[in-house]
Amino acid sequence: GFYHNYILFIPKGTPLNKKLFLLVEPNNTGKITDSIEVHKKYAVNLAAVRSVGNNISTELKIPLLVPVFPRPESQPLMYIHALDRDIILEKTQALRRLDLQLLEMISDAGILLKSMDIQVEPKFFMNGFSASGTFTNRFSFIHPDKIQALAIGGFNGKLMLPQNNLNGIAIDYPIGINDFKEIFGDKFDLDSYKEIPQFIYMGALDDNDAVQFDDAYTEEERKIINENLGSKVQARYLECQKIYTKKNINAVFRTYEKVGHWTTAEVNLEVIKFFMAQMKK
Repeated sequence: GFYHNYILFIPKGTPLNKKLFLLVEPNNTGKITDSIEVHKKYAVNLAAVRSVGNNISTELKIPLLVPVFPRPESQPLMYIHALDRDIILEKTQALRRLDLQLLEMISDAGILLKSMDIQVEPKFFMNGFSASGTFTNRFSFIHPDKIQALAIGGFNGKLMLPQNNLNGIAIDYPIGINDFKEIFGDKFDLDSYKEIPQFIYMGALDDNDAVQFDDAYTEEERKIINENLGSKVQARYLECQKIYTKKNINAVFRTYEKVGHWTTAEVNLEVIKFFMAQMKK
């Protein structure tokens, strides 16, 4: 059911024979390359060395899964690590419906963990920053019933919107849900989506803006976003917050002063505390 490897990090002290939440963080190499070994190297580093996800996993003693999805230089407009429209519509076997492939990886990991006397809940945590934050945001729209809680940051200020239009303009995936049923075969499950506790954050100095580049959005999509949500990251972030709040999405929003497109110990600690609170519910 999946055509790529995944990395499974199990921190020291992970409890045995106790139901835990698996943490999932999509990989984000940060560049295009046809070498899957490069993507693997970055995924291993994310899982086992240095990342928000690794901090969460290590502190909470829960396993972390990181897929090794490609981001090929030979297909530069296919922003796989952000789960963009190009990859969702891709039909080749190895790249088709990576969201479903990720679910199969999670299922496979559950069987492997069970053989090690580590039991995981049916639902899982998701975390992401930058492109992987965008991937997580979009994945949560497609499979809201699978996620126990999620945290995302550094996502260019642009969240996928739980509505069909914006100022009278139809917005398709990944801006909105206008063609959601056509792509995914069923309507968007807003009720399940509203149940997901979300921690959404940005640095006040973060101006990293993938929206303005062709690998992230088409010219038409970019025009819709810039003219209706804002052409600057921080303004766009505020507009998305207003929409999520109006739609009663279960999200906590944080903005960190003197922080750009990175995280700090303070940010990481708040994310860890957020997931810790979800473990106790």
